Amino acid sequence: MEFKVIHIDETDSTNGYFREIPCHSDANMVVVAEYQTAGKGCGSNSWESERGKNLTFSVLLHPTEIRAKWQFRISEAVSVALCETLESLFRPLSPSDGSPDSGEQEVTIKWPNDIYVGDRKICGILIENRLKGSTITDSIVGIGLNVNQREFLSDAPNPVSICQLTGEETDREALLQAFLKELSKAMEMEPEALSQAYHRRLYRREGMHRFSDCQGEFEAKVLNVLDDGHLVLLDAEGKARMYAFKEVVFS
Repeated sequence: MEFKVIHIDETDSTNGYFREIPCHSDANMVVVAEYQTAGKGCGSNSWESERGKNLTFSVLLHPTEIRAKWQFRISEAVSVALCETLESLFRPLSPSDGSPDSGEQEVTIKWPNDIYVGDRKICGILIENRLKGSTITDSIVGIGLNVNQREFLSDAPNPVSICQLTGEETDREALLQAFLKELSKAMEMEPEALSQAYHRRLYRREGMHRFSDCQGEFEAKVLNVLDDGHLVLLDAEGKARMYAFKEVVFS
């Protein structure tokens, strides 16, 4: 999979940049902005990113072979590709040498597609699919990846950057190219293999954890993520609970 990469200084959002491109454009493209004036996460969330320090970009894909009802595969592919890219940056740590436990640098996917290192968020993803009947004509994948930012000033509860974890600055262009290579591989994976790779990396995939839904807090463990993206939890009473995006959160 080849990508045409465009670098710009500033835009309101890189996803918005691609919304202006006609649906018949058939090139796989990437637009990278040094700064976004209105970068967004999912819903009403904003994304803090210091100018020139991180990777704020969008990828325009044309996954016409994926039927609309299976569009969660795009989220799986992007998430797995980001994990593969980041895992190579963090050396295994051992408590015996005074370093943090290795779990503190484990790269995982917090359902549906936030990327975490330990219990801290390093990357957010916002995917907008354009449909024609049962076909996905275009997929705009917006990504905010914290790379070289050393301090976060917003009230976001748990941001972290690569630089904060490694103590070193990372070449952003090389990191982008590494991700695009992994994305190409992930998009070509068989659906079952992709789903398995996604599930292996799920955040808090083992044990019981606190969740909240419209009825309040409860304890449950992650049982499954279905092909359509629904999360299935098994609560302390042995009851399976199924949720769409935004219907449940980690407490």
